[in-house]
Amino acid sequence: KELPLSFAQQRLWFLDQFDPGAIQYNIPVAVSLKGPLKIVALEESLNKIVQRHETLRTVFKRRQDGKAEQVVKPSLKTALPVIHLQDMPEDWRKEQAQKIADAEAALPFDLAHGPLLRAKLIQLDEEEFVLVIVMHHIISDGWSVNIFIRELAALYEATGHQREINLPELRSEERRVG
Repeated sequence: KELPLSFAQQRLWFLDQFDPGAIQYNIPVAVSLKGPLKIVALEESLNKIVQRHETLRTVFKRRQDGKAEQVVKPSLKTALPVIHLQDMPEDWRKEQAQKIADAEAALPFDLAHGPLLRAKLIQLDEEEFVLVIVMHHIISDGWSVNIFIRELAALYEATGHQREINLPELRSEERRVG
């Protein structure tokens, strides 16, 4: 089934046709995490969010007639690579974490193949981390980033304590449009 693009998505897709992989539409978010962290639970929570929100599994393909269409992948596994800096000099770690986050934000996305979301975890100390999330604006905006972070925290909390969580049911536009 064909899913139409919103006006904003059409504009972003059109701009990408002229400058593929441009990074000005990347939305980077860095979240500081302090305390003991269960990395496996965080990665599992990240993947639950990707499964919950269709937009995070969506790519934008060019049809035969030259127009774009959204294609929602049935499933998508998002890796959470961990960069360990805790053995480096303390005064160097935060600067290096910033460079890593900046480099991640500067990587282009391929709208036709995806994924259009990346995550990386930087470990600064035994109980200090920075979670870097980068999404393309075609699937996200400031409002949806806040929902993403809030749901990720709720899912992580529930997963870490091995209990079920009932997030509110999504309206159809919340599942598809970023």
